[in-house]
Amino acid sequence: MNAANTSLNISAGRDSSDSANTSKSIYEKVRHEILAGRLKANERLKISELAKRYGSSTNPVREALQQLRGEGLVLFVANQGARVRAIDMDFVRDVSEVGLQLEPYLVRWFVETATQDDIDALEAIQTEIETLNFTDKEKHSILNEEFHQRMYVSHYNRVAYKLWKQHREILSSISTRIPIAIGRREAILNEHRQIIEAIRSQDPGKTAKVLYAHIEDASRHLVDQLRIEENRNASD
Repeated sequence: MNAANTSLNISAGRDSSDSANTSKSIYEKVRHEILAGRLKANERLKISELAKRYGSSTNPVREALQQLRGEGLVLFVANQGARVRAIDMDFVRDVSEVGLQLEPYLVRWFVETATQDDIDALEAIQTEIETLNFTDKEKHSILNEEFHQRMYVSHYNRVAYKLWKQHREILSSISTRIPIAIGRREAILNEHRQIIEAIRSQDPGKTAKVLYAHIEDASRHLVDQLRIEENRNASD
């Protein structure tokens, strides 16, 4: 193969990679805006307008909408095109139930394999969370995800881990729409400490039980806050 052909192949490969990265970026942006409520329920999604909004061509937007259609976040209506699916309490409940099944499963293996370095890392993240003390909601969300991810990222079941990661990103995006109640803030800090102590005791069953209660409480809080938001919007 001569130099010219090699250059063409490298260029073609780079173009393909750039296109894939652009599509992924657009998909992530649209998904986040839907879940965060910035793109409203039943709002029509016009490809040309979204392309302009995100500074891209129309192809990545079209690909992103098809992917979101597969996830159930975008609906295609005959003669109307793509529209935003309503992120209601039923949707949040269904997504939350995935976590209730997945996370206790993932954490059991972590407890059985955790090293002192792993526990120290959880302690360090939790200290950051407590020091921040909810003064920056976005930073808290990042740290909270790091806390949970530390327990699951090395799990041998990569399918389960990737499913959890997707589920977590969905709930994190939805959570940006609502405040964290004062009472729930204190509970989060206490529950994280209970999880760390259960891991330190090397008891998979106890850790899974504590973690289940933590996720269940977080899900209930999210649904309750969404209900308050819906009632407020209905009365406006």
